[in-house]
Amino acid sequence: MQGTRPGQIRRLRASVVLLSHRHDFAGNGEDRSAPADTSQERGLRLLNGAITRHAAIPVSAFEKQKQVFARAFDILRQGIAARAFPGAGLTVVADGKLVALRGMGRFTYDQAAPEVKPDTIFDLASVSKVVGTTAMAMLLYERGHLDLDVPVAGILPQFARGDTRRQDVTVRMLLAHSSGLPAYVRLYRQAHTRDELLKAALAVPLEAGPDTQTKYSDIGFIILGAALERIADEPLDSFCAREVFGPLGMHHTTYCPPASLRTQIPPTQDDREFRQRIIQGEVQDENASVLGGIAGHAGIFANASDLALFSHCMLQGGRPILRPDTVELFSRRHGKSSRALGWDTPSAPSQSGKYFSPRSFGHLGYTGASLWIDPERHLAIVLLTNRTWPDTKAQLIKQVRPQFHDAVVEALEAQGA
Repeated sequence: MQGTRPGQIRRLRASVVLLSHRHDFAGNGEDRSAPADTSQERGLRLLNGAITRHAAIPVSAFEKQKQVFARAFDILRQGIAARAFPGAGLTVVADGKLVALRGMGRFTYDQAAPEVKPDTIFDLASVSKVVGTTAMAMLLYERGHLDLDVPVAGILPQFARGDTRRQDVTVRMLLAHSSGLPAYVRLYRQAHTRDELLKAALAVPLEAGPDTQTKYSDIGFIILGAALERIADEPLDSFCAREVFGPLGMHHTTYCPPASLRTQIPPTQDDREFRQRIIQGEVQDENASVLGGIAGHAGIFANASDLALFSHCMLQGGRPILRPDTVELFSRRHGKSSRALGWDTPSAPSQSGKYFSPRSFGHLGYTGASLWIDPERHLAIVLLTNRTWPDTKAQLIKQVRPQFHDAVVEALEAQGA
């Protein structure tokens, strides 16, 4: 199978599965315009069923979440009152149990805005890098289709033009953010189509020599996404729907949510600079927007319960979609920085707080999303917000998030978890 393109074998099946996944996402054929059940309890029951069917988590500890996590929830309420973010969705998985699932606040700061529910879907922003792009890389690597040390120019020849150093940039370097590419370029200002933006990304000059420094790079992940699509001969969205979201029961996770669901997703920005409209149910990142909402660096929408399923998979060593050695390889640090392959790890002061172990791994998203996983504590915390509403300026989440994480860990320790 080493020389066989997986997309060539499964192109038709991928199309069928993607359509099926989107059908599930829309509500299994139910009226898409019908309002979701507003009760916390129904959200918990739905997740319990999904976890039991797809990941075999013994769920038995969520009934007391309001008492156990009273201080943690109060920190989020204070953050909402201080306008760190209008609303939040969260889950906590500890020792194989779902111990918290909540929705808090509203879609915006308007008191007439819809309330955030346990199943409310958010724009994950850069958390897409791990839930989508890195997961795809892990699967392709494990199946023998991806050599981490292959030059990027060997997959995407356009990348090699200009600077001879570009020949030395590898897929591993893109994953580890050590390629020498800059953090961010507003490519959307000149590129107006997906092809134009990809061409521009492939031509972005290196700022440093390959593997000489670590610098978090959206540009690197745009290129990585294109490289993985070339290897798989399949788009990111259909690959992830079939190989990641579907097998894990993540039926509310997708790129490009259908238009009928947009009003059920909290807005992320009143964009007065580029798109001249309120951004709701479409990707907030401008470069990803020009890419059609499907990109290596951003684009996934999901709710906290689906990310609990994904997190539990990682805590179980990747089962049922990956091997433990693959998860170990991608989630451990490479070099002196905090970066692993695709994943980040805690470095003081960390947004994960002060209790997550050195073996922990996770990621943040620009919109206020985060996912942190600690194999030593058998703990995963998901916090999804739309802190970028309305103008992307709010930064208070940087204080609220680690306090929330610390309060969760302290509550679990007090319970003997």
